[in-house]
Amino acid sequence: MENKVVFGLKNVHISKLTEAESIITYAEPFKLPGAVNLTMDKEGAKTIFRADDSDYFKKALNNGYSGSLEVADVIEKFLTDIFGQYKDANGALFENADDKEARFAMMFEIDGDKRKRRIVYYDCLAERPSLEYSTTEQDDVGVKTAKMDISISPRSTDRQVKAVLEASDENETVFNAFFTQVYEKVNSGSGV
Repeated sequence: MENKVVFGLKNVHISKLTEAESIITYAEPFKLPGAVNLTMDKEGAKTIFRADDSDYFKKALNNGYSGSLEVADVIEKFLTDIFGQYKDANGALFENADDKEARFAMMFEIDGDKRKRRIVYYDCLAERPSLEYSTTEQDDVGVKTAKMDISISPRSTDRQVKAVLEASDENETVFNAFFTQVYEKVNSGSGV
C-alpha cells in the first residue's frame, strides 16, 4: 500500500564523490547528524516551440535541484572531506579562501503513514554554511543551526539525479543496508 503522506527527516549520510576519466566512485558514507530541514526546488526549464498554429514541440529539462540543508551543526568530517578544510596538529580547524569543495552523494530517510523511504541524490555540491551566534537568554539557550545551500546536478556519467527506495518485504535486506554504500540501479530481467 502506498503512503498517503510523508514526514520527518533523519539518517542523513554523505559519501564523497570522485570523478576521474569519466568514472565516478563514492567513498564510504558517513552520518551527518542533527538534520533539521531539507528543501529542494526543481531546476530546469520548459520549452514550447510554436508552429502550424499549435504547440509543435515541447520539452522539459531536468537540471536537478537546488535548495538548502539545515543541520544542528556541521561536523568536522564534513568540513574536512567535503569543504576541504584542514586540521593542524593542535586540533585547530582552518578554513582557507582556496579550499576546494568536493562533490558528494547525499542519502537520507523520511517516514510515511505506511512505509519509510530512503532517498539518494547522486551528485551534490554544497556551499559553506550560514552561521549565527548569539548570547543565551535567561530561560533559553537559543540553539542555533547551520544552513548550507546545495545544488544537485544530473550525474555526468549516466544523467541519474536521484533514487527513492521504499521499504517492502521483498527489499528488506537492501533497504536495511542502504546507508552502507551509494545505491545504484539494479537491472530487471527485462533489460530495463
